[in-house]
Amino acid sequence: MNYLIIGASAAGISAVESIRTIDKKGKITIVSDENYPIYSRCMLSYYLAGSIPEEKLKYREDNFFEKYEVNAIIGKKVRKVLKDKKVELTDGSALSFDKLLIATGSRSKMENIPGIEKEGVFGLRNIDDAKKIEKRLDKTKTAVMLGGGLIGLRAAYALHKRGVKVTVVVRSKHVLSQMLDEEGAGFIQRKIEREGIEVLTGLSAKEILGGKDVTGVMLDNGKKIDCGVVIIGKGVQANIELVQDAGVKTEWGIIVDEFLKTTVSDIYAAGDVAQMNDLVTGESTINALWPDAIIQGRTAGLNMAGKNIIYDGSMAMNSVGFFDLPTISYGITKPKDNNYEILVRKNTISETYKKIVIKDNRIVGFVLVKDVDQAGVYGSLIRKKVDILSIKNELLGNSFNFAKILSLVKKNSEKFSEKEYQEIVIK
Repeated sequence: MNYLIIGASAAGISAVESIRTIDKKGKITIVSDENYPIYSRCMLSYYLAGSIPEEKLKYREDNFFEKYEVNAIIGKKVRKVLKDKKVELTDGSALSFDKLLIATGSRSKMENIPGIEKEGVFGLRNIDDAKKIEKRLDKTKTAVMLGGGLIGLRAAYALHKRGVKVTVVVRSKHVLSQMLDEEGAGFIQRKIEREGIEVLTGLSAKEILGGKDVTGVMLDNGKKIDCGVVIIGKGVQANIELVQDAGVKTEWGIIVDEFLKTTVSDIYAAGDVAQMNDLVTGESTINALWPDAIIQGRTAGLNMAGKNIIYDGSMAMNSVGFFDLPTISYGITKPKDNNYEILVRKNTISETYKKIVIKDNRIVGFVLVKDVDQAGVYGSLIRKKVDILSIKNELLGNSFNFAKILSLVKKNSEKFSEKEYQEIVIK
């Protein structure tokens, strides 16, 4: 069997490992447009903050490709997938395959702002981005983040740790608008403002100022902010362009079924590029999460090697921690209609906030700020769609833990794997 994997991050690397558990001799080729060892993108903000060295970004050994007998083509990019079981690289060469996995991930979403081409404007998606930003700090100690999502706030936090004066410009009414409701986000925003990061909401960049180099940002309200670095943190977009001529169905990402198969035979997709039904909402979407990318890559690899493993699906889940204020959101956090019951408990003095979203006596989402210890309990109840009516009044209590759901787990034991069941019972 001739396996070809495009992308050497979480999904692609997991696919290699799972293929080799079944097929010890098949040919595996992996193509990556980066020149770095296998590293974790999740840790880039820590690297930029100076909290960890570059070496700590690695999550697999340097001899990984040799160990798994992989033909690694590093520093080259696949231009397009062809219809005759071949792919074309940007250097004009071609590779054939029997089974193909597209694990190309996503890139920073760059807006069409006048001046965006100037030196000093960056995304933060890979090591090269982080290195270029770091090098820029030799010239300036002022930065503007355009976007108050995870990318923007993580970058802002990292540069603040480096002594940079940071301003975050957010088009929405509050930060983390895709992750949190306004009340929960308020805890985060007040905290980072107290620590010295300026946050401007309800505004957008009209123009990035300067000659060759960035010197500032002009906002749509006429306010000018002087800076030497601009980071675009407006979210990400999936790298799907390479399949546009291959007959593979795409929307925001590459459409896959429960086996991670695309609409074209023998072509699979996994990770931030794969679009599938959300476990909670049922809507077709992309949940760009590192742990899910690993599971998807593992599942796709097994299926490419002949198995028939179903991927249960993913759901929206994010976690972040700024200035000792950890925050987790899961599932539906901002219901769009009145068919949901919302439980809230908050304390502005202790900076704790808990929100549980319930529909038909089942938890479908939650937000936790600072007090995040029971996120795993709530997450299990969501994934297994357990009826929580009998414990609803205890969900926000300080003593709520795995022990409180033992009776429900036993009652719904068929929904849990033996391993999950034993882990919960033991806890």
